[in-house]
Amino acid sequence: MTASPVPDLADVLAARQRIGPYLRPTPLYRYPALDVMAGAQVWVKHENHQPVGAFKVRGGVNLVSQLTPEERRRGVIAASTGNHGQSVAYAADLFGVRAVICVPEQANPVKVESMQALGAEVVFHGRDFDEAREYCEKQAAEHRYRYIHSGNEPSLIAGVATCTLEILEARPGTEVIVVPVGGGSGAAGACVVAKAVRPSVEVIGVQSQAAPAAYRSWRAGSLGEDTTSTFAEGLATLPSPRSWTRPSGTRAGRSRSSAAAATSAPRSC
Repeated sequence: MTASPVPDLADVLAARQRIGPYLRPTPLYRYPALDVMAGAQVWVKHENHQPVGAFKVRGGVNLVSQLTPEERRRGVIAASTGNHGQSVAYAADLFGVRAVICVPEQANPVKVESMQALGAEVVFHGRDFDEAREYCEKQAAEHRYRYIHSGNEPSLIAGVATCTLEILEARPGTEVIVVPVGGGSGAAGACVVAKAVRPSVEVIGVQSQAAPAAYRSWRAGSLGEDTTSTFAEGLATLPSPRSWTRPSGTRAGRSRSSAAAATSAPRSC
């Protein structure tokens, strides 16, 4: 796996080669009605066409494909509200690796069933993602599983960054890329690629107002905590000391809210 703590474009290009045999590029479509609503040309990257319906599977396949024989023998473990867990479960099934996924007690039943169908062992623990994550880390230490953090994984970030690479190759004149912020891997990957390929691109990370910890941490420039009550479980995460660091060269900016006041958006880079 990459030796660098922060992946670069070379890591992303290598990730594309690794995941290419298993995951095809997803469509990028434009919708006139959406253009009118936004007052700009808007292209939608359809990561819902991925096998598990989310971009995170790119990172899972890239990371698990690089595990050592010893790591594969021990198996992997991850904490998730759904999408990260599906990603790890899918990749583990692909490469014949045992996977344990720790989820909150009220996890999305559809995503839980998906993980189980992929052969993962799903363990319910805690009221929210943070409690599931803390339990997961203890299990990883006790059983010597390869712990796959939802954001603090260079190979995972390099994998999901291939999504942004596809966008800029298909639409090189792109000016702004908007990405959701849950664990932060998608936003981090977008920044890595945008900075290397087209530095003028503005990356905007969007977080639910009902789970604003990452947004407020970004604005403050230091780690903070907040409540999470959003129904969008993929965004219902809290930053932890091991999962949130502002990359060098990035900045905080003004918040932006949707017409429905449903989101907060820090400038990611």
